[in-house]
Amino acid sequence: MEKQIEKLKSEKNAVILAHYYAPEEAQRVADYVGDSFYLAKVAKKTSGDIIVFCGVSFMGESAKILNPDKKVLMPDLTADCPMAHMVKPGIIDEMRNKFSDLAVVCYINSTAELKCQSDVCVTSSNAVRIVKSLPNKNIFFIPDRNLGRFVAEHVPEKNIIINDGYCPIHAAITKEQLQAVKEEHPDAKILTHPECEPDVLKLSDYIGSTADIIDYAKKSNRRELIICTEDGVKYKLINDNPDKKFYFVSPTPCCKDMKLNTLENILSVLEKEDKVVEIDEVTRLAALVPLNRMLECAK
Repeated sequence: MEKQIEKLKSEKNAVILAHYYAPEEAQRVADYVGDSFYLAKVAKKTSGDIIVFCGVSFMGESAKILNPDKKVLMPDLTADCPMAHMVKPGIIDEMRNKFSDLAVVCYINSTAELKCQSDVCVTSSNAVRIVKSLPNKNIFFIPDRNLGRFVAEHVPEKNIIINDGYCPIHAAITKEQLQAVKEEHPDAKILTHPECEPDVLKLSDYIGSTADIIDYAKKSNRRELIICTEDGVKYKLINDNPDKKFYFVSPTPCCKDMKLNTLENILSVLEKEDKVVEIDEVTRLAALVPLNRMLECAK
């Protein structure tokens, strides 16, 4: 099946992008594997006529927003991110009416509709840096409360209003689960994604995006590491560090939507070109503004 995918990629000038949380098999056939920020940059620069995005819906939308002339396909159009929708209707207008200098900072893990109402997008890799760079004193951070709290701790000079959204996968990791793994592996350092809850972050030795965790693990002299994020990252961690041991909490954090990016679905969408990401031009242009501002601010 992998050979068939490679053949179709070549024939159709297609590029496959895969998030670190996609299944191992999807990462193996991908041309580029990374976190949301990296893949957003790649999507803008790719020379392929077709982009196959192995991720969830907001990632496919972002790729289409940045590449209107390319055909963007998803192996499964039902793959979604619950957090991407977790902003109460009307709350952004309420906040803009309350604070005259408000900047709406939107985590890239959000729908195109939410991006349209925002001033700048961020990822977990660049959120702190971008918020610090904004001239605004008042920041409404959407949709993730945990990344919002993390940013607030690192940018205390700003008034950061936090929305009450969350990632169900990261929020499900508990302090008790983490303590249980730590008791089994007392010498292991704990590396945690900022989408986790505050009591988990407090127990951690390092907090960073998926890409930051991978980089930290590679540079660390520790041979045992506890990873508090989705288990798809294990494939990259093991490939980069065959001499190290990686542990996850139990039950293992697993995003079922990400796991819909199977080889069968990738092959099918390349053959049929039927699961197309569509965004109307008005929405695309409005959502493009905060995405482009993110790419500019992050330079």
